[in-house]
Amino acid sequence: MQFFKLSSSLNGSTLINFTKRTHTCGELRGSDIGKTITLTGWVDTRRDLGGVIFVDLRDRYGKTQVVFNPQTNQVVHDVAGSLRSEFVISVTGKVEKRPDGTENPSLATGEIDILADKLEILNKADTPPFPIEDEIQANEEVRLKYRYLDLRRPVMQRNMLIRHKLYQITRNYFDSINFIEVETPILMKSTPEGARDYLVPSRVHHGKFYALPQSPQTYKQILMVAGMDRYFQIVKCFRDEDLRADRQPEFTQIDIEMSFVDEEDIYTMAEGLVHRLFKEIKNIEIQLPLTRLSYKQAMELYGSDKPDTRFGLSFTNINEVVGNSEFKVFADTVKKGGVVAGFTAPGCANYTRNQLDVLTDFVKNLGAGGLVWMRVTENGIETPSEKFLGKEKVAAIGQALQAAVGDMIFLISDTWAKAYTILGALRLEMARRLNLIDETKNHLLWVTDFPMFEYDETEKRHVAVHHPFTSSKIEDAALLDTEPLKARARAYDLVLNGNEIAGGSIRIYDRTMQSKVFNLLGISQEEAQKKFGFMLDAFRYGAPPHGGIAFGVDRICMLLSGEKSIRDVIAFPKTASGMSLMDDAPSEVDAMQLKELHVRIV
Repeated sequence: MQFFKLSSSLNGSTLINFTKRTHTCGELRGSDIGKTITLTGWVDTRRDLGGVIFVDLRDRYGKTQVVFNPQTNQVVHDVAGSLRSEFVISVTGKVEKRPDGTENPSLATGEIDILADKLEILNKADTPPFPIEDEIQANEEVRLKYRYLDLRRPVMQRNMLIRHKLYQITRNYFDSINFIEVETPILMKSTPEGARDYLVPSRVHHGKFYALPQSPQTYKQILMVAGMDRYFQIVKCFRDEDLRADRQPEFTQIDIEMSFVDEEDIYTMAEGLVHRLFKEIKNIEIQLPLTRLSYKQAMELYGSDKPDTRFGLSFTNINEVVGNSEFKVFADTVKKGGVVAGFTAPGCANYTRNQLDVLTDFVKNLGAGGLVWMRVTENGIETPSEKFLGKEKVAAIGQALQAAVGDMIFLISDTWAKAYTILGALRLEMARRLNLIDETKNHLLWVTDFPMFEYDETEKRHVAVHHPFTSSKIEDAALLDTEPLKARARAYDLVLNGNEIAGGSIRIYDRTMQSKVFNLLGISQEEAQKKFGFMLDAFRYGAPPHGGIAFGVDRICMLLSGEKSIRDVIAFPKTASGMSLMDDAPSEVDAMQLKELHVRIV
């Protein structure tokens, strides 16, 4: 690797004159033995063994062992005695083969040493608050406070490299299929998109505010009206909402929009990107086309609109078996249009009553009325519910769920949405308890045909399941006038191992249809014009059919890196409360700044 030479002076001041590195700390191999080289980096460890000092020198490319032998250079050896962890140094010496039996196969540079002849301490360092190594016990708050040290750890640098590769692959891929990258504004109009906006007061326009974009949704649709045809952007988005491990107030999307397309075009384009990401980052060949499940299938099989399909435990609906039973709970649920469904947990027949009580409390905390369990033994099926169902119904349930001796059956009865959602949570809990999730697998699938609306009982109105610019399925368009809750959207999500990594839809491009949807969402014509008039006006001048999708970069990087939190794949993330501990943001500002903005803190 070659490096640019920098000037030895700046503004007339003489800089420290140290020899520029000739190689990185992860570069040297046996083929370099005999060369005189210069390395620069951080002292990882220092060991004094019988007068000979060994230093592991580290940079982001790797580690190299440097040997300071007093017989080679006594002065350099004496200086090396003062080295401590995280000192920044420059070392010049000869590449030598390690003595037989001392090679380190865990290091790429493990067959060589550098016998030091020159040493310069470029900067000393205080003792860091935690060791700069992959496995540390420091809590996350300490790591975030000293993020510049945390980012020195090899695992964090690997994560940043994966993110860098994802960006390069993405840009190369879209350029190869004729997309153009267009930047959209960060300061924009506040528009309701499902979450709270971050607002920015305008100093020039008193009493008015910009908003930080929750997504470039309106802009990318306008770009289609503008004839851009194929657009993408790696873009920052902002949502002022409660945080969790996989959510940040600012996050990054790969934003994509295409004209004159339908769902199949979106699927093909998105699958091509995913295929490249897995191949070039993980060397994993993803089989295409990906599996597709409708929203209804995903819920009725797995209890989730982002199902983890790396393991089984799929559900069986037993309405036909128990609908006419004497068990009033089941019979009434079926009569009211609800669902009685469950799944078989293999090898769990030996669960104790205490374990079953814990699981019952688990589903009750999710809103279930209770949990019906059935233990399959060599003597038949044992369940407290037999006195209500009778032996014949119990046996029929066991047969419907294909339960074998040693298995446990779990059943939930409730409304369609509630029963399957609770079963979905129980399914994941049992998978964790039974260690069924194979972390080496990568299961990707599309979830399609989402409902267009759901009813918000609190606000007593329809709300969009995706966003208000999503088109209904063509065959369901008439339902918007009669039964809007039955209308399906031309929306789709891409799911990886139980995580939504992308979501999008075919958009509404007709001004009349867009107004109808706004009306269903309780957005008046005046409000729609005020909030979205610029986009509705654009639709008057020939909007093409269009659709798109957005990938969540942070979540994809987390999954590709094998991390559990997106904070470990973001260089400078916020805490769960939205704080940046390193630079203490958000922070108070000067009173004069507030005065200029005409803002007063109450």
